[in-house]
Amino acid sequence: MEAQTNNLRRIAIDPVSRVEGHGKITLLLDADNHVQEARLHIVEFRGFEKFIQGRPYTEVPYFVQRLCGICPVSHHLAAAKAVDQIVGVDELTPTATKLRRLLHFGQVLQSHALHFFHLSSPDFLFGFGSDLAHRNIVGVLEDYPDIGLKGVKLRKYGQQVIAAIAGKRIHGAAAIPGGMNKALDEDERQALLVDIADIIAWSQDAVTLNESIHLQHPENHAFATLQTNYLGMIGAQGELELYHGGLRARRADGSDIFDQFDYRNYGLMIREEVRNWSYMKFPYFTAIDKENGWYRVGPLARVNLCDSIATPLAEAARVRFRAFGGGAYVHDTLAFHWARMIEMLHCAEAIQELLNDPDITGTDLLVTGEKRPQGIGVIEAPRGTLFHHYQVNEQGLIEKANLIVSTTSNNQAMNESVRSVADHYLDGQEEITEGLLNHLEVAVRAYDPCLSCATHALGKMPLQVELYGHDGQLLSHLTKNSDGSYGCGLD
Repeated sequence: MEAQTNNLRRIAIDPVSRVEGHGKITLLLDADNHVQEARLHIVEFRGFEKFIQGRPYTEVPYFVQRLCGICPVSHHLAAAKAVDQIVGVDELTPTATKLRRLLHFGQVLQSHALHFFHLSSPDFLFGFGSDLAHRNIVGVLEDYPDIGLKGVKLRKYGQQVIAAIAGKRIHGAAAIPGGMNKALDEDERQALLVDIADIIAWSQDAVTLNESIHLQHPENHAFATLQTNYLGMIGAQGELELYHGGLRARRADGSDIFDQFDYRNYGLMIREEVRNWSYMKFPYFTAIDKENGWYRVGPLARVNLCDSIATPLAEAARVRFRAFGGGAYVHDTLAFHWARMIEMLHCAEAIQELLNDPDITGTDLLVTGEKRPQGIGVIEAPRGTLFHHYQVNEQGLIEKANLIVSTTSNNQAMNESVRSVADHYLDGQEEITEGLLNHLEVAVRAYDPCLSCATHALGKMPLQVELYGHDGQLLSHLTKNSDGSYGCGLD
């Protein structure tokens, strides 16, 4: 969509395609088509932080799953970890812990498979500016049936793991305060073991495909690339950790901001800023400042930050990944996809290990404790570090909730990447084509944003209504500000 505002031409990609949730990208171009502004806007409002207030804490792990249909398990488990603390439980039984890990690995595997094969692979297999009608998963299945079918089967297997533990693939019931509500029986374990060797092999193929794509296209190494801070969770020995560990934050050069930090004290290290043009907040490290303290999370951050990966095939892939960076951090934004497939391989290997662990079919599932007034749960969701923080009253009702969702942490980085691509590929172009605009979407897709998860800034973004004439000219606009006041007129 195009419109004319203040002698600047406005182009909107609305909505951004092949991502979860609703967002738009806007460009402001001058008379010579030079980019004056480029922004990613999150235009849908969810507000879960507000309307879970007054609900019993026992409902929260199930309630917050409805934030998303792609990563509900991540919200379920982060909330469950917070609720564990509310009921006074710091350590679950071995079986309950391993069931939660198995559930989480299934979630990350299916989400990573979905994002690369269904949403992102068309850009790389056909080209950023290829025919729009063919640049999709149907086109992949037609032209690359082996790749497409492997992607479908990988996602299906991850969903089977979730269904075995939670009862169904989406919005199931598994974690309860202090443990799990159901054991995994032997028939379910055996059924999941049938295909696991193929799942590992196909995950290896996915790593190889992404590695070769990245290495064979050096022109993409600088695409939307940023030198940033990073945040992620690590295990006790600095290994990749997706379920439970300490927080590590480092600068672009690898120097520490903090390490093995107890996530229950996250408020000391992270603040959130609200801006009036997006429903998504902008987090930053307090040890730096608003302007320079923003950071990236997710597969690229995690594979950069960890010292090792506990499963052998994924560790070998990590070593090759870091060798590509010459031992330094890999900042290439499109390397998110390569790192994502390394994590998918790790999840496949970890699922196999857990399915062969005798504890996995145990029946000791619950621990109890003394109630506390608050709980904080943090987990590495597919898209990055996810924070759930709840405070409850004496009746066990939620009084306050704060969620820092993975996509929120990548908000500033996504906007910086959009601006970088706009400046490099669109600035000064005589004709702005769909293929050129897709370059902006490719930059956003690299982060695998879940936009519906990330919108929580209640009452901060003004409501704006714009009226355009048949010729695209802005006739009038009305704005309701966060303080309740109104503004109207012509731009």
